[in-house]
Amino acid sequence: MAVAARQARAQMPAGGGFRTVDRLVLVYVVLMSIVAAARVPVFPQCAWLLVADGLMVALVLMVTRAELGPFGRLVRDLYPLVLLLALYASLDVLNGGGRIPVHDGTVQHWEEVLFGGQPSRDWWQRAPSRFWSTVLHGAYCSYYAILVVPALVLLRRADREGLRRFVLAVMATFLTCYGVFVFFPVAGPYYAFPRPTGSFVDNPMARLVYAMLAGGSSYGAAFPSSHVAASVAATLAAGRAWRPLGWVLLVLTTLLTVAVVYCQMHYAVDALAGLVVGAVIGVWVMVGGSGGRKSERGVP
Repeated sequence: MAVAARQARAQMPAGGGFRTVDRLVLVYVVLMSIVAAARVPVFPQCAWLLVADGLMVALVLMVTRAELGPFGRLVRDLYPLVLLLALYASLDVLNGGGRIPVHDGTVQHWEEVLFGGQPSRDWWQRAPSRFWSTVLHGAYCSYYAILVVPALVLLRRADREGLRRFVLAVMATFLTCYGVFVFFPVAGPYYAFPRPTGSFVDNPMARLVYAMLAGGSSYGAAFPSSHVAASVAATLAAGRAWRPLGWVLLVLTTLLTVAVVYCQMHYAVDALAGLVVGAVIGVWVMVGGSGGRKSERGVP
């Protein structure tokens, strides 16, 4: 009995069962709750975020219990990816549905200094290509596969440590970007400039992208590009777990990084900042961060 008890304790995560990703979620939710409370007088709908944030905290506390079974541990490993949907939607509420002042003028100035113009506005006009528009709008859509498919692959390979690192890398990257969106909102060229027209957008992939954006996009969420940042971090984390998967994601991420500028979805500065954020967090997870504790590695 004593031996069994010691083994059980060895398998239980220390520190109340909280992993790094759990702590990141809690810190972010608490911080955004403070912001929401401060903005309620201006944007009354932010009051609903306080309720939603309370439910998220309850979820984190529930999934960090030590007595979770196999399904509960699976939920614990994957819940951050599911929460991203709600956290992204909350950005539009925090930013007043487009009524908050944005800093596009500042970012456009950076573009002028670095590139001598506005690449996101000028590139597609100077080099229009229906072929590349199709390919790169398709690459823009691959963003969702980059975030979901690696998790499924790592689950299939029973690499739970790799899965936890992947989720941590993606979540830490998104939360970093989301924090910037709240305090330094940038609408992006999709809103700031006249949108592409004509044969450039007359293809199925472009129509799909615009339909997706019309269905739901958060205003002020351009700098840094979370598309680029999360894809870079996902590529590094997935590549550490299984190199062939990393090479596939590298190709998709490279195309996506070009796509966000060529298709006028992000400023070039947004993409560069996304590369830096994703690379820094991805490397941190690869060499120092962890999706769980060493004592959990034997737990399925």
